[in-house]
Amino acid sequence: MARRAALDYPPLMMDANIAKRAAAYAAADLVQDNTTIGLGSGSTFLFVLDRLAERIAKEGLRVRGTPTSIDTKNAAEQKGIPLVDLDQVERLDLAIDGADEVDPQKNLIKGGGAAHTRERIVAAIADELVVIVGESKMVDALGTTFRLPVEVLPFGCTHARRRVEATGCRTELRQKGDEPLVTDNGNWILDCTYDRIDDPVTLAARLDSMVGVVDHGLFVNMTGRVVIANDEGSVRILS
Repeated sequence: MARRAALDYPPLMMDANIAKRAAAYAAADLVQDNTTIGLGSGSTFLFVLDRLAERIAKEGLRVRGTPTSIDTKNAAEQKGIPLVDLDQVERLDLAIDGADEVDPQKNLIKGGGAAHTRERIVAAIADELVVIVGESKMVDALGTTFRLPVEVLPFGCTHARRRVEATGCRTELRQKGDEPLVTDNGNWILDCTYDRIDDPVTLAARLDSMVGVVDHGLFVNMTGRVVIANDEGSVRILS
């Protein structure tokens, strides 16, 4: 079920950040006082941090955040948002994060920022995962506009790659310059191209069982509300 959210946020020039900021601000306004939340990663999530910092300063919002990446941790600290280590909490009241694709069942592909393993861990202990996206991220089937990231151990990567490709995809080792990109966990990422992923539940289970695979960017049956914004800044919430 979708509903429209009334917005009262600072105006923006007409650019690519309008949808990002509108969705991020609407999601940040869902955070309640005296809660502990998961802090996602990526360019869109920086707007969530902006809004949380604003609410802390203006409303006295009491909130603690558990970051999903080193970049998010550094950005949150710079904005004065209190942080707590994940191992110091039993659960999270809420997690907020972006996505690279969202299908009609609210399954996701994440991992464009190479933080999907930590993002999945954080989402798994949250009472609700709130996802923030622009309209362009809504797809009929996963894998049609974005490749699926699979994090693998560098040791024996060739063998893990063969196992992953046996699921019906083409893989490419993600690079940073002339070297493999290294995640915050010290691993590598295979970007996997499928024609489309019609059964994400089965694919996720197969990847979960593979030796050498650390984790993947399929978030299946994990999402609560999806906050969706268009390029004009209009926001709707898919419950």
